[in-house]
Order: sequence, then C-alpha cells, then structure tokens
Amino acid sequence: MEHDDRLLEAVGARQDAVIALTQALIRIPTLNPPGRNYLEICEMLGARLSAKGFAVELIRAHGAPADSETYPRWNMVARREGGRPGDCVHFNSHHDVVEPGHGWTVDPFGGELRAGRIYGRGACDMKGGLAASVIAAEAFIDTHPEFAGAIEISATADEESGGYGGVAYLAERGYFDPARVQHVIIPEPLNKDRICLGHRGVWWAEIETHGRIAHGSMPFLGDCAVRHMGAVLAEMEATLFPLLAGKRTDMPVVPEGARSSTLNINAIHGGAVEQDADYTGLPAPCVPDRCRITIDRRFLIEEDPAEVKAEVTALMERVRARRPGFSYEIRELFEVQPTMTARDAPIVTSVAAAIETVLARQADYVVSPGTYDQKHIDRIGRLKNCIAYGPGILDLAHQPDEWVGVQDMIDSAKVMALTLGELLGASKT
Repeated sequence: MEHDDRLLEAVGARQDAVIALTQALIRIPTLNPPGRNYLEICEMLGARLSAKGFAVELIRAHGAPADSETYPRWNMVARREGGRPGDCVHFNSHHDVVEPGHGWTVDPFGGELRAGRIYGRGACDMKGGLAASVIAAEAFIDTHPEFAGAIEISATADEESGGYGGVAYLAERGYFDPARVQHVIIPEPLNKDRICLGHRGVWWAEIETHGRIAHGSMPFLGDCAVRHMGAVLAEMEATLFPLLAGKRTDMPVVPEGARSSTLNINAIHGGAVEQDADYTGLPAPCVPDRCRITIDRRFLIEEDPAEVKAEVTALMERVRARRPGFSYEIRELFEVQPTMTARDAPIVTSVAAAIETVLARQADYVVSPGTYDQKHIDRIGRLKNCIAYGPGILDLAHQPDEWVGVQDMIDSAKVMALTLGELLGASKT
C-alpha cells in the first residue's frame, strides 16, 4: 500500500478531536442492562455526522429482546455517498457498555485523560474504536471528497447482551445485505496490529435438577435438588472439564487458553428465593425442590454443535444412572456458530497492508474467544467480508479502570483511513 501522506497527516492533526469525542461518548452512560441513554448517544453522533454530509437514520428495534418504552433500543446508521460509483465500507460499533462494577480509582463515566490514556467504562470496549472510525472517516472525506462508493458508520445497541436489539435487528432488515454493503470493520479492542477474523461458537443452556419440598427438620421426607446439582457439578469436574481441555483448534484464538473448548458455570440458584436486602428475618426451613445452573459453553470450529450438546446430555444421564429419584431438564437459551473470514478477503488484505504502512510491521491474525456482532453480519446478513479491528487492549474490557490509549486510537484511525483509500479508489497525493 502506498503512503497517502496528506491523509495520514489529516488523521494525526485530529488528536484533540479524537480525545474530545471519546470523552464525550464515555460521559454518556449507556449502561446495559437495562439500556440507558441509547437515544442520547445516537442523537449526539447523528448530529456530528450529519454536519459532515452523512444521511442519518435513527432506528428503534421495536419488539427486540429488552426493547420497551422505558428502555427503547435505539441504533444510528449514517451513510455518506462519494462522488462516483463504488463499494461501501461500513464501520460498526456498539454503543452500550456493561456496569462499572467495583474497584475503580477514577470516575467510570468521567472520561479522564491521564498520561496519554482516557479512562472510563467503555473506553476500550468500544467507544475508543467508535471515535477512531469517525475521525478516520472525517479525515478521509476532507482529503478525498470525490471518493468512489460510500462510507457508513453505525452505533448499535445491545452487543453486550447478544446484539439482538442492534446489529441483528438491522441485518434482518437488509442493512448488511452484500448488495448494499461490501466491507465491514467492527472496531472492537483487539490491539492496533491485530486483525480479528472471527470468533468461537457459543451454546448457552439452563440445567435444572428436580427434588421434593419437605420440612428442613425432616429432610429424609423430601429430596434435595441442590444435592442432585452437586452431583452434576462433581461429574463435570471429573469428566467434562478434562474432556474440553483436551480439545484444541487450529483457529488462531487468543488468548492461548481459549484455543481449547471451555465451559463456564455462569450462575447457580437453588432453594428459597433470596429476599430483599432490607429483610431481617430468617429463611423458612424447607428442602429445596429446584436447583438451576446456567452454562456458557464455548466451542471450536472443528466441533459439531450436536456433539457439544450430546456431551452434556450424556453427563446428565450418567448422574441419573447413579442417583435414585434423579430427574432433570435442559433448556437451550441460544446458540451461535463459529465464524472465520478468509485471510485473502478484500477487507483483510486491505487492513493488513495499512497496518504494515502505519506501524511498519506485519499484521497479526487472531480469532476472538467470545462472540461479537460479526455473528449477525455473517449469519443473518450473509456478508462474509467482515473483520474486527480497533484500538484498545482486549484484556481491559469489563475491568475497573478500563482505558484506551490516545496514540493507539490515532494509529488505528490511520489504518482505517488508509483502508478507505484502498477500497474506495482514492488517488494518492
């Protein structure tokens, strides 16, 4: 890829702008759950992009999971047409963030700038990436106003809870149809020299063991569902976890531990319902007749999803064979297939060349341990030419004192801008 010095200088000159935009985004607490301030952040971005000649749509995901009058699921899609026919490059970022949690030493929604880092919930995941894509597009439009094709920027809802009120909703309505959009970059925090080609698969399910309620002073008259679940957990430790640790993928999944299959026990609930925090009484003496766990199974592209589920069913049957009166139910919550874009796809080769130009080193190719909105662009939109690329360190996501580096955002914005030049036919100066 040739150097486009004018474009690179235009991005570099926007350091104050990328800082200010990132801070403004962080200071809108778009917490999910429940889904706060979605319209506010979409309107702010829409106003900015409209001033740069983008046609802006604000789209509410009516009827999507969690959409309500109190917490409507708002999305923004902005499109800027070039001066000539050509492809469309789309930058998709989610605007929602998870709860701050405990352990912060700075205001999680303050956007504090300190020693070249901007701190706040969502700084790296992924408001820094969103800001970098906006700055890249603005610099490119200013330096190459007669570019071919179109540029789109979207800010979408609910990626942190599956993306069904965001990218999935838009994909179902044709926004990622390959006839409309040809190239997609999702600026998730994967490090500025990495191209993320895809992600592992996921299967979430609830497992419930059944018992019989009785007075706690006479537990022999009941059947304790929690003890039954204890046997399930013991069987997982003895057989399932070792089995999964032995499975390995050829996908370049990071970090190294995620190259094996994994299982997380996301939650466990059994017995009496927890009372409100201000309740000062004692619990009632009852044998629990229900116990439930939620499992989060991440699987590899080499695995058959039917086999993934059969392993859990077989485990439950082994427990049932050993325990009189044991019964259970498995309820599937959702499933996502693994995906991986080919290394010779146009968006991959263009971003790789831009990384080499900006950073003077070759790109590293990785696969994400967890899913992100590429799953909907691939599965629903049927668009394969999609990657994740953005500033930020993945390990900082969802952590206290989350931050994104200013120089990382500038470098990533330069990569994104050069990619626009490569794919949209801009002449070099």
